Amino acid sequence: MISLTTADINAWIVAFFFPLTRILALLAAAPPFNNAALSMRVRLTLGIAIALAITPALPPMPPFEPASGIGLWILAQQLLIGFSMGFAMRLVFSAIDMAGNLIATQMGLGFATFYDPQNTAQTPVISEFIGLLATLIFMSINGHLLLLATLMQSFTTIPVGPGLPGSSSWLNLANAGVVVFSSGLLLSLPILVALLITNVALGVLSRAAPQLNLFAVGFPVTLALGFGMLLIGLPYMSAPLQQLFEHGLQSMLGYFTPPGR
Repeated sequence: MISLTTADINAWIVAFFFPLTRILALLAAAPPFNNAALSMRVRLTLGIAIALAITPALPPMPPFEPASGIGLWILAQQLLIGFSMGFAMRLVFSAIDMAGNLIATQMGLGFATFYDPQNTAQTPVISEFIGLLATLIFMSINGHLLLLATLMQSFTTIPVGPGLPGSSSWLNLANAGVVVFSSGLLLSLPILVALLITNVALGVLSRAAPQLNLFAVGFPVTLALGFGMLLIGLPYMSAPLQQLFEHGLQSMLGYFTPPGR
């Protein structure tokens, strides 16, 4: 006769629900799983499937009752860690969105917006186009699988327990916002420089020929040059985007330090 004790049932619950909480938090925050096209039911089903698949290979979970104060604290901790890891990857795509916004503004297409269902806001069409291109590149290099592999590795690097990561971890995560501005500017810099030179040339031309209608000439020139630079530069964006994705995957674990540091 098989007999089950309360300790056995609690151990099974803990071994499944603590990892599930971190997994669901990551799926809710990290691209491309946080896309609005994926319903909550799909994300919940995917999270349960991932938890069932990786639970047998995870390190032992702490022997605390899930309904106790410490158990609820660990549950909240896993939720926070999962969101933080997803936020670290989200910063990478925010940098790409910023690059698109800078290019669109310099081209004069800042007013041409399109509804972005992922951000639930109006986004410049250039930013939307570059964001879709980045997502396709991310999927083509199996970035979604690398994301899940990093998630599984996190249970060894950041083990489940009552202690939070070191205090400097949250400072590192806050300072990661630099990635948005630096990487976004570097991605858009070649096109921005070309458009800046064009605007300076148009300014000099308007001084040399005051009768020239700058608005009638400048807008088509900057628009055509911007699209031309995009056409030339898109094939070369694959390498920096892949480096940016690698940085995002490494930062998911790199921002966290051991407790007490």
